[in-house]
Amino acid sequence: MIMSEKGLTTINLKKINRSKVYQYIYKRKVTSKLQIVQDLQMGLSTVSQNLNLLEEEGLIERNGYFDSTGGRKAHAIQIVSDFKISIGIGILKNMFHIIAIDLYGNTLHTDTIPLPYSNTPSYYEQVTRKIKEFISDRQYEEKKILGVSIATQGITSPDNTTVTYGNIMNNTGMDLENFSQHLSYSCHLEHDSKSAAYLELWNHQDLDSAVVFLLNRNMGGAIITNHQIHQGSSMHSGTIEHMCINPDGPLCYCGNRGCLETYCSANSLEHSTGLPIKEFFPLLREKNSPQLIQIWEDYLNHLAFAMKNLNLVIDAPIIISGYLAPYFTETDIDYLLKHINSSSPFTLEKNHILVGVHGQYTPAIGAALFFVKQFIQSV
Repeated sequence: MIMSEKGLTTINLKKINRSKVYQYIYKRKVTSKLQIVQDLQMGLSTVSQNLNLLEEEGLIERNGYFDSTGGRKAHAIQIVSDFKISIGIGILKNMFHIIAIDLYGNTLHTDTIPLPYSNTPSYYEQVTRKIKEFISDRQYEEKKILGVSIATQGITSPDNTTVTYGNIMNNTGMDLENFSQHLSYSCHLEHDSKSAAYLELWNHQDLDSAVVFLLNRNMGGAIITNHQIHQGSSMHSGTIEHMCINPDGPLCYCGNRGCLETYCSANSLEHSTGLPIKEFFPLLREKNSPQLIQIWEDYLNHLAFAMKNLNLVIDAPIIISGYLAPYFTETDIDYLLKHINSSSPFTLEKNHILVGVHGQYTPAIGAALFFVKQFIQSV
């Protein structure tokens, strides 16, 4: 019995050491054997054994050398970032996005498929067939795929299996099984705003707290506190799109008037300009049209109003994320700051407004990170 316990302890210790070495390489991105020995305070033979094991499994590779400091050049060691691939799906009312990311969250491939949502078996069959085609067209082996994670418009249940509030797409009741029954991979379902927030948290790992403005076709939001996405008792924490900023304003899909959604979503901006987003911004920047400038300033004024109020409640950086984020210029950020600070007793610093870079694919990438995080922690 004592030998058995000792043997189990040895096995566990080996697993712990293997995990420590892999996690260290993952975080450092590129390192050397000696650096691992020094920083993890492990014996050279222990580190060598684990490096050989991880290399045999295909998890790491020795790629090039560091410059010599007088002796033999040290191998540059890094993880094999595409050892596993995670698939993310972004479900929207009239289309869906498919993306593939590696273990660092880098986007490898994207696709957008026009397909109006309908709560029918045919819809789920079409979506999952396109997912299978996306994977097979890129010649990914099934064992390489960590899973398929789905970001959808709509608040999900605490166990992330069902949409409990889906007024935008009329997808209340959408179930994870609608997708998973057609796929041979692990599947996950997530509210798109929370997925977007997770991506921004992934990209800003030093952030403790933040307020995320998801400026997609429809607007969304999320609250980050203590380096976690705040869900709330009913999973609707962060739904800033339904903050009322004008009780007599336009009718929102939720049934109320003057929600931030009706002023600051991409759909509302297109409605105001009469132009697709991709056409509006080049014209705004190049033609110097007073009419377009006024529409954009009205948009920014409403956004600044909401940002100021939320910053008074949650004293934390603000992240502009989603479809419209890449269109924001430094001049736009300066405009927002001027209007936020002119009406607030406190000053929001410029480095407290962060801008996402992944555009329309933000929720899909954030969703895919769910399986990446699981895998990295499991090695």
